[in-house]
Amino acid sequence: MALNLGDLHIRSPAFGSLERIPERYVYDGDNISPPVDWSGAPPDTKEFALICHDPDAPLPYGFTHWVVYGIPADIAGIGEGEGKKAFTEGTTGYGEQGWGGPAPPPGHGPHHYYFWLYALDTVLNLKPGLTREQLLDAIADHVTVQARLVGIYEL
Repeated sequence: MALNLGDLHIRSPAFGSLERIPERYVYDGDNISPPVDWSGAPPDTKEFALICHDPDAPLPYGFTHWVVYGIPADIAGIGEGEGKKAFTEGTTGYGEQGWGGPAPPPGHGPHHYYFWLYALDTVLNLKPGLTREQLLDAIADHVTVQARLVGIYEL
């Protein structure tokens, strides 16, 4: 399931849309961030932001696994495990900065992990450590187009 508003597209070479996220990227696995790349950003894009969120988590607002922002407009992806090397990372539902892989409750069924990519019309220079909600508030008036990739994982 990929939603593209405009021509922006996001994908991962590690898993396809609605496919299982490999063990390498889960919390009890190697817990490294998966590679993602994108194309089709509007020419006026100044930077990107990326969020990975699990709305199936048994919590009122779901669970956030990755918050990355300050990604320059000339970048077309994040390599495996490279989020913290080059970009600003926010705080996950684990209370940590950086990637925190899937770890749904055993027997809870499949969870859907939405990788939302946002193209922004300005450079925001946001401080590190923002939560998903704080980032969404900060970018709300600057999103020109967004796309999503959904991966699945269950124990």
